[in-house]
Amino acid sequence: MAIRSHITASPSHQQLGIAIIRIVVGLVFTVHGAQKLFVYGFAGVTGAFAQMGIPLPGLAGPLVALVEFFGGLALIIGLLSRLAALGLAIEMLGAILLVHLAGGFFLPAGYEFALTLCVASLGLALAGPGALSIDGAIASRGAGRGAL
Repeated sequence: MAIRSHITASPSHQQLGIAIIRIVVGLVFTVHGAQKLFVYGFAGVTGAFAQMGIPLPGLAGPLVALVEFFGGLALIIGLLSRLAALGLAIEMLGAILLVHLAGGFFLPAGYEFALTLCVASLGLALAGPGALSIDGAIASRGAGRGAL
């Protein structure tokens, strides 16, 4: 029985693990989005995207900056988490295919970091934000009302 406790996580530990991943992934995206918004600005991001050959850089650059910043914040607080995580996963898939794939796997030019963020975001989109989130609180309140 003691060995099993080291192999299988309790439900509360699973929820804590999901929350840690959600918050840290959200933090990484928020900081990257903030850099695009507040350091480079839409013009700088658009110029960089154009230089990298990303299609429609005037649309894609600002959109990516906003998705990263607000999607990251959504993950941190756990609100609309699945939608935010899906948007971020799609964005990272685009980054892999359009920018990083040609650089091989390893950083600084490769796709390993973008892949990690893509898969973490996809995992959160599939698993949900967990109980330790605003989404989780809303879901538990709704479940409580259904029991009445």
